[in-house]
Amino acid sequence: MEHQPGKRKSHGLFLFSAHRLSWSGSRLSRGNPKDSRMSNKRQLGLVTATALVVANMIGTGVFTTSGYTLGDLKSPWLVLAAWAVGGGIAAMGALCYAALARRIPESGGEYLFLSRTLHPAAGYVAGWISLLVGFSAPLAAVAYGFGEYIKTWYPHWDAQTVGGILIILFAALHAADVKHGAWVQNATVILKVLLILGFIGWGFSQLPPAQPSAPAKFPLGLFAVSLVWISFAYSGWNAVIYIGGEIKDGERTLPRAMLMGTALVTVLYLLLNAVFVFSAPLEKLQYQVAIGRVAAYALGGDLWANLITALVSLALISSVSSLLMVGPRVYAKMAEDGWLPRVLAAPSGPPRRAIGLQAALALFMLWQTEFQNLMNYIGFTLLLSTTATVLGLIRLRLQQGPSVRVVGWPWLPFSYLVVVYAMALFNVQLRPTQSLYGLATIFLGVAAWWLTAWYRQRRPVT
Repeated sequence: MEHQPGKRKSHGLFLFSAHRLSWSGSRLSRGNPKDSRMSNKRQLGLVTATALVVANMIGTGVFTTSGYTLGDLKSPWLVLAAWAVGGGIAAMGALCYAALARRIPESGGEYLFLSRTLHPAAGYVAGWISLLVGFSAPLAAVAYGFGEYIKTWYPHWDAQTVGGILIILFAALHAADVKHGAWVQNATVILKVLLILGFIGWGFSQLPPAQPSAPAKFPLGLFAVSLVWISFAYSGWNAVIYIGGEIKDGERTLPRAMLMGTALVTVLYLLLNAVFVFSAPLEKLQYQVAIGRVAAYALGGDLWANLITALVSLALISSVSSLLMVGPRVYAKMAEDGWLPRVLAAPSGPPRRAIGLQAALALFMLWQTEFQNLMNYIGFTLLLSTTATVLGLIRLRLQQGPSVRVVGWPWLPFSYLVVVYAMALFNVQLRPTQSLYGLATIFLGVAAWWLTAWYRQRRPVT
């Protein structure tokens, strides 16, 4: 978005150095002129954008979550229903984000959206959440999961060492060149989807006959908590908004990429989990972290257990790649706006210093990761961040009217808020520790913003 020096005004603590809050149609309208630097950064098309969404979504969650949900819900059909509902919630969120992406097709994700629609503090806290919960913690968890799977073949290699090597390799790749990193990203995603489809086809051909069972009770609270777990597996449907400034024709490509990626992953998740939950008796599958390997062993023995291990490893590799491709763009955007050290900004090319920061944070967390509660913590905290973004969309629509196109207005965004807040309340009741960690992360972000704003007021940006 082009800066207009003649219209610069001081807003005290709420001053943004590079991008001002503005509600006028001229500042958030289609067809605004972009400077040549921004035009040169738009190198990525629809295929790469959709592949990025798919890569971010298909990670460790889908290969670990159903063991826990099956143990809580005690019914394969309820587990599949939860995955279907989770896909619907992700699609609702994607439609809301699509409206914002059409209006603000730039890099920065929730940080940028909330800064423009609600308040600079909300944007800062979203960036804080992205830094710790959205990218660094999942990157550490995914790398650790990769190391654990590799240990089935190389038991003398510990998970932290293998995961650390993976993080360093892909940090170097994405720091080297945007296009080469995107090419590797696309190739791994396509191969991953083809292998998943192959496993699904083979799995359905090997499923044992369905055994009759008594109808399971519907535990509403546990179903809602399962949706929080599953939301972690679906997280990533919004991944492409973090690099919106590098997407060609962003106003059209960003919404399409989110919706296409979410639809594809939802179908894959339902089919894949159908193979998982019907592969063996409940007693063998419930509370199993590596439910994919357990299911493959039940259907085809050691050979197919090893094949699914290879598939999961590939999925985790592409997930590490996508996290290191997307996350640093948020920190670079915050640095451009003066809310992080300017050394992290990237006027051109990949944000190398921001990539280094995220890799360093993830490596630190990797050696202290406790996987048991991490997914619930991440899912709960990120859900609260997305609801804040939808609130920003609602405010923007109420201020600017029909010029802000929102599918299903007003029912869709308000329904999304009701569903997610209900999930959050059940999670607080049944998983209080992880919920408190998530809320504490948000409050720490608010405190960090006030300290940063106080420092900026004492030393104004020139």
